[in-house]
Amino acid sequence: MDREELRALLEAEGIRRNAYCLDGGLPDNAYCLDRDGADWIAYHWGRGSCSWLRRFRDESPACEYLLDLLREDARARKPPRSR
Repeated sequence: MDREELRALLEAEGIRRNAYCLDGGLPDNAYCLDRDGADWIAYHWGRGSCSWLRRFRDESPACEYLLDLLREDARARKPPRSR
C-alpha cells in the first residue's frame, strides 16, 4: 500500500480528512506519515507533542500501521449522517 491507496481507503472508510496528514508536518491532533531520510515515520501529533512514533524502512508497513491507528480511534471517524 502507498500513500495514495491509503488516502482512498481512509476516504472510503469514513475517516475525517483533518484526522490525518499523509504529507508530513505537524497538524494539531492528527495522525501523520512522513519521510525521514530513507525511512518512513508514522506518528500522532497533538498538543505540541509526538506520540505513537514508529519508524519503517518501507512505505507499505508505515501506511498499514497508520491505518490501524486511525481505525482504532473512534474520534477519527466522520459522524453518521442523520436521515
